[in-house]
Amino acid sequence: MAATKLYIVYYSLHGHVEIMAREVHRGANSVNGVEATLWQIPETFSDEVLRKMKAPPKANDVKEIRPEQLTEADGFLFGFPSRFGMMGAQVKAFFDATHELWAVQALAGKPAGVFWSTGFHGGGQENAALTTITQLAHHGMIYVPLGYTFGSGMFEMNEVKGGSSYGAGTYAGDGSRRPSELELQQAFYQGKYVAEIAKKLKGKPPLAV
Repeated sequence: MAATKLYIVYYSLHGHVEIMAREVHRGANSVNGVEATLWQIPETFSDEVLRKMKAPPKANDVKEIRPEQLTEADGFLFGFPSRFGMMGAQVKAFFDATHELWAVQALAGKPAGVFWSTGFHGGGQENAALTTITQLAHHGMIYVPLGYTFGSGMFEMNEVKGGSSYGAGTYAGDGSRRPSELELQQAFYQGKYVAEIAKKLKGKPPLAV
């Protein structure tokens, strides 16, 4: 049987989401029969704006994805930083460009999870995920939350930890903080968890009307 293809599609401005994405990728690829691939969402900021924001260079080992390439995958994990409590404009622009896929419901029935980075507690740790569900719903994709399947790590109270039942997450703070070991463990777990579900659903298209 052909491998289950899972696309980890992310946008990262200061590197926090990229770190999480690589761990999600590792987790997904730990599942036998799953082939996970990292993809970057194209930048919309000009080089001048990126310089002013002190953004580091993009990863040169991860290709940019085009909307039509989404049809190649059996499942997805979308990662992004939050902006004012919701996904960044780059990610929204990417979803806006999937109109042709939406028109024929090309992604319907495919599982998708989300992960993210926010600056602080009020930056959208849950709202960023909630506002992403509208994009998935219009495409007919199956949103896959983590629930509390990550176990005791979901109840950690002795350290700062991002993420929730909606997916894995991290806090960037003023930009100097990097994902903690526990946050990376949750990212790895999410990659594995969604990969297992995508594997189970592969080859089972939604019912035709």
